Amino acid sequence: MKVATSGSPLVVTMGEPAGIGGEITLKAWIRRDRRAPPFVVVDDAVRLRRLAASLDLAVPVRSVETAAEAAGIFTSALPVLHRPLPVQPRPGHPDPANAPAVVAAIETAVALVRSAAAAGVVTNPIHKKVLYATGFRFPGHTEFLAALAGGDQTPVMMLACPALRVVPVTVHMSLRDAIEALSTEMIVRTTTTVAAALRRDFGIARPRLAVAGLNPHAGEDGAMGGEDAEIVAPAVDALRAQGIDAFGPVPPDTLFSARGRAGYDAAVCMYHDQALIPLKTLDFDGGVNVTLGLPLVRTSPDHGTALDIAGSGRATEASLVAALGMAAEIAARRLIPAE
Repeated sequence: MKVATSGSPLVVTMGEPAGIGGEITLKAWIRRDRRAPPFVVVDDAVRLRRLAASLDLAVPVRSVETAAEAAGIFTSALPVLHRPLPVQPRPGHPDPANAPAVVAAIETAVALVRSAAAAGVVTNPIHKKVLYATGFRFPGHTEFLAALAGGDQTPVMMLACPALRVVPVTVHMSLRDAIEALSTEMIVRTTTTVAAALRRDFGIARPRLAVAGLNPHAGEDGAMGGEDAEIVAPAVDALRAQGIDAFGPVPPDTLFSARGRAGYDAAVCMYHDQALIPLKTLDFDGGVNVTLGLPLVRTSPDHGTALDIAGSGRATEASLVAALGMAAEIAARRLIPAE
């Protein structure tokens, strides 16, 4: 894969057209003089113009042929790689006819990064159920991007905000299935990827990693479950044997306090909600979903399609702006030669 230059823009995907992705993209462009770095959007330019008009957002939308054109016009117009939708969307009402265009937008974005035409991918939220109904075979964005990006490392989802970074070892599965799937090897593999990414992409020379316990009080010596002693603790031992500064299992009810957060750079959690509830409680609007372990940069807002408020003008662009800023920072660090 080629490496983008410092002048390459980010590329933003359309996400679910009936959701809030278009609205927050328009609003992110309005904030371009503050935190949002230059980006080009893979989307239907016609629908973005209509959306801007309906929300009374003063955003000139300009179709471009290549990502390279974005830098020259970004200050005066939102550059869009026009990909017409089969059906113009109605806010809050996903149409399966548009699902192939949603998938194609992701494929286009990854191809732009792989060819060095863009510095990183920032994905707007997708509506998984609609994609599944049309044959999409991946659990979500992360797995699809990993397949498109190539490489042999299993991708890892991290949620980050200024106050906290969290990584769930098991992700989109029921709690029952997550407990059954959890293994020492899975924890070691995930945490090793996190440590490497924090060094490379976040500039943390020696990351401190807290590994959460699975059970209340981290099992309390087996009184509340044996998984912490049998699965989690051996993983921590293995990580420390590799030279990774990991500790735990830490009782999850104290891990996310202000005092607890001061002691680590990222928390490795055993299941989805154990990781996402504290982060979204601390900073719902500013959280970023970043995929670790990929050969390309990918971030995303940490929220969903918000179909219930789509088209109302109430959606906040804060998480998308944060995702754009983080993607730009990671891309810049990857341009620095490794020592």
